[in-house]
Amino acid sequence: VRVVNALRVGREGPVLRVMLARPERRNAFDAALISDLTVAFTDVGDARAVVLAGDGPSFSAGADVEWMRSSADLTHEENVADAIRLRAMLDAIDGCPAPVVVRIQGHALGGGCGLAACADVAIAAPDAVFAFSEVKLGILPAVISPFVLAKIGSGAARRWFATGERFGADVALRIGLVHEVAEELDTAVE
Repeated sequence: VRVVNALRVGREGPVLRVMLARPERRNAFDAALISDLTVAFTDVGDARAVVLAGDGPSFSAGADVEWMRSSADLTHEENVADAIRLRAMLDAIDGCPAPVVVRIQGHALGGGCGLAACADVAIAAPDAVFAFSEVKLGILPAVISPFVLAKIGSGAARRWFATGERFGADVALRIGLVHEVAEELDTAVE
C-alpha cells in the first residue's frame, strides 16, 4: 500500500484499491487530495478494476470547507485554475481505462456525489446520505454538473441542485446516482 498525503493506494491481484484517507475531515478533498486522485486514476497500470472508497464513517463530504473558504483570498485566475484541477480529477476517474467501482457509506456530499457520478458502478450502504450541498454555501455544483447530469438527468438535477436537500440511498438508486444499495457493502463491492 502506497500512502500519498491523504490517499492510500494498493493493489490486490488485478484490483487497484484507492482509499480516501482523511476520516477526520469526512474525506473532504483539498488541493493535495485532488492532485493525488488525478495521478492515481491517470495511471492504473494493468488493473482490471479500481475500487474507490473512503476511510471511516463517511465516503466523502466533497470539497473541504476550509479549502473553499481560502479560495476567497485567491485571484479569479487562481480560482479558475483550482476548478480546472478539480475537473481534471473528475475526468481522470470518468475516463479511467479500468472499470471504477465506488463504495459509498455515510456521507456523499457535493463533490462526493460527483465522485459517485464518475463511477462505472456505484454501490451504497442503505444508510448513506447524499446531497448537492454546495447550494447551501451559495455555490453552484458547477464542476461536477456535467458528470452528474449524464448520470441522473436534468429532471432530477433541477430539484437536487436547487434545493441542496439531503436524500437517502433509496432516492439515489431511483434517480440513477447509484446502481445498488447493499446491506453487505463489502460483499457487494467484491
